[in-house]
Amino acid sequence: METKAIVKSLGITGPADPASAGAAVASAPETETAPQPQAGTAAPRTLTLVLGGARSGKSHFAEQLATDHAMLTCGPVTYIATARHDAEPADEEMELRIALHRARRPADWALVEEPVHLADALYAHARHDGCILVDCVTLWLNNLIFDENRAYPEYGVITPPPAFTEEIDALLTALPMLPGHVILVSNEIGFGVVPTGAITRFYVDELGRLNQKLAAAADRVRLLVAGIPVAVKGADPA
Repeated sequence: METKAIVKSLGITGPADPASAGAAVASAPETETAPQPQAGTAAPRTLTLVLGGARSGKSHFAEQLATDHAMLTCGPVTYIATARHDAEPADEEMELRIALHRARRPADWALVEEPVHLADALYAHARHDGCILVDCVTLWLNNLIFDENRAYPEYGVITPPPAFTEEIDALLTALPMLPGHVILVSNEIGFGVVPTGAITRFYVDELGRLNQKLAAAADRVRLLVAGIPVAVKGADPA
């Protein structure tokens, strides 16, 4: 199975939720926003996990959270994109989605493209007055599984490359230590029918396990359902 086959078969086809691009976002329900204290107020260290299905509005919601944080602290926002877009031959659908997503981001946000070494990128860019938005964990996990175009059997036990466990452990170690506000976007893909094939089942299982660990570490967890954020864990900032 090719690298992108799993994420595309599950409806995950962009660097961030593509439903938030274009007219679909314009008509989406208003996203949840925290009360706005005066600009320049120091914000506490926070980890937020934003979950949702494909085209649920999760990326748009996460971007609004980052915008709110920047208004609160006057600090920088760093967007970490995990999608690969250097495939040969070029994936025109992916390139279009990336272009739409870039066009929507505020011009003053810093962009870091890191498809594999996510913990290193977080260490390098986290700061006390800043906000980091990672979009998304789903594609990052896909990149770890298919590191260097690794192939898997259709049936049997799946053995991922060593980097799979190493990078996940590094991320989970880093998250409690990072200053500022970190927002992670991830797909909830366990609500539907799982396609056949050992590697697809492995992917769905491992993403579910990782989401559980991220949720346990998070101060806030929000699940996007048809563009509406549902509080799963943690209260909104006062």
